[in-house]
Amino acid sequence: MNKIIVAATCLAVAVSAFAQGFGGQQGQGKIEYSEKFADLNYAGDGKTFHTLDIYLPKETKDAYPVVIHTYGSAWSMNNMKGSADLNTIGSALLKAGYALVTPNHRSASDAIYPAQLHDLKAVVRFVRGNAVKYKIDTSFIAMSGFSSGGHLSSLVATTCGLKEGKSGAVTVDLVGDLGEFTQYSSCIDAASLWSPPTDIYTMNPINNFMGSGTYEGAFIGAEREGNRDKWMVASSPYYASEDDPPIILFHGTSDQIVNKEQSQELYDSLKKHNVVTELVSVAGGTHGGSEMYVSENLDKMISFFNMARDAKSQVVNPLDSAKVDSLKRDSSLTDSLTRLPSNWKQLAHVGVVGSKLVAFGNGGEYRCTVVSVNGSVTWRGNFRGSLDLSWLPSGTYAIVVTFPSGMQKSLKFAKK
Repeated sequence: MNKIIVAATCLAVAVSAFAQGFGGQQGQGKIEYSEKFADLNYAGDGKTFHTLDIYLPKETKDAYPVVIHTYGSAWSMNNMKGSADLNTIGSALLKAGYALVTPNHRSASDAIYPAQLHDLKAVVRFVRGNAVKYKIDTSFIAMSGFSSGGHLSSLVATTCGLKEGKSGAVTVDLVGDLGEFTQYSSCIDAASLWSPPTDIYTMNPINNFMGSGTYEGAFIGAEREGNRDKWMVASSPYYASEDDPPIILFHGTSDQIVNKEQSQELYDSLKKHNVVTELVSVAGGTHGGSEMYVSENLDKMISFFNMARDAKSQVVNPLDSAKVDSLKRDSSLTDSLTRLPSNWKQLAHVGVVGSKLVAFGNGGEYRCTVVSVNGSVTWRGNFRGSLDLSWLPSGTYAIVVTFPSGMQKSLKFAKK
């Protein structure tokens, strides 16, 4: 009996150490905030693994941009929101004026993928649905995550607008129907990923010391051999496309758990699709080690999020007459974007300024179709940069712009 007790105690200690190691560096400081909303259930089911905490910055404002940061645990823990890098990443975000949301999610023992992705997308929708109640400025919602939390965050970022993920004969639901705010979008505006697995099919497997097989296999519900398609639909580089939000990655060169090539693979996929992205290679950085969370790296994360907010603020909604009038006074959308680095201008994508259709980023030709209210095609053709619409007769039109990759965006244009 004593041997059994000792063995159980050792296992508990090992699990605790494992969880802390995968949960990231907590730091020596103390998180500072003005208000905390604890244990909010974002799925409405009373389950602990569907709760989150919200922290508001000390500086009082009517509303704050928000970052949702998810802990790492090799997908094996369901209640670690209280140790989600609070005194490092969380503290830096709060000091910079961002509200911080730390959610729990289901572990691999509770449910297999894509349940965890459904959880985090429900968190995004919950934040949007309760914006007024918790002082959230929904014009900027970002994700962040360490290790497996970074993996899940990368999937939230790269699957926006996709209902299903398909590879071979495997199809998975990428959205889910958790919570009461399913009418809201689960898309985000930026992401910071810390030591993340991204393509779990190509990463070095992590053996499950609490059972047989690997942590990845437990997460997917099947080990890698013979199950490539099941693993591919859980890998963010597989979903990379040119409409993904800006993403910054931090990875240590001495990471002993997740090989640095994981961040490199997602970075390369994003660059291929002309997504604004940055890879910070931390010399000697280990998995969750203190060298990852030095001020320089935390400042880079904040600067990246700030730049993403600035870039998004330049996006023109053709129905926003005040924004259009403001840009008219600046003579063109291009002029309004000159203060942004060139690689960020693509975030504006397409918009209407005055009587011009303007497109940024990616280069190449855009395909445009102008459709009148009666459904007839008024004009169809290609353009680069901008397209003069002043010749159109008075009326309301739907404009469909097709990007070089095949992605489409629709705009409404009223010609007076």
